[in-house]
Amino acid sequence: MENPLKQFLYAGIGLASLTTEKIQSTLDELVEKGKISDSEAKKVAEDVISNLNGKREDFEEKLGGIIKNVAEKLNYVKREDYENLQKRVKNLESELAKSKKTATAK
Repeated sequence: MENPLKQFLYAGIGLASLTTEKIQSTLDELVEKGKISDSEAKKVAEDVISNLNGKREDFEEKLGGIIKNVAEKLNYVKREDYENLQKRVKNLESELAKSKKTATAK
């Protein structure tokens, strides 16, 4: 099963994509009906997309802060820290094995 936070983020991105497509479709219809000009439609589309991108960035920033806060409260270990500890343990085990061989040989 995928990470629920990742699924939530993808759902938000999908919703923004659908919203953009629907807006573009509506603008195209208005141009076809002669209710707005092509240049007006382009301007509205650019404004909406710019606004959505800004909101998406805000959303990602806030979500990142929430995730970081939750991870800290749960004492969650970052993958990088975990991998570094694994390497250290492996090195220590290797050194211990060498020490045992040396002690046995004496």
